[in-house]
Amino acid sequence: MKSKGIAVLLAIFLGGLGIHKFYLDKPGIGLVYLLFCWTFVPAILGFIDAIIIICTPDSKWKERYGA
Repeated sequence: MKSKGIAVLLAIFLGGLGIHKFYLDKPGIGLVYLLFCWTFVPAILGFIDAIIIICTPDSKWKERYGA
């Protein structure tokens, strides 16, 4: 089961590199974040992803990433 807290922390602190996407088993999108990290756009998107993760209900999170 993927931890919601770890996903949020990765999105906030390493979101510009797409590390949270790799953690959430989305390596394709993570690679795009990594390739465009020099533009700082992925950093902004990482912060937005953190907000989305926080707002995701626990039931939906468990359905998507947990057992």
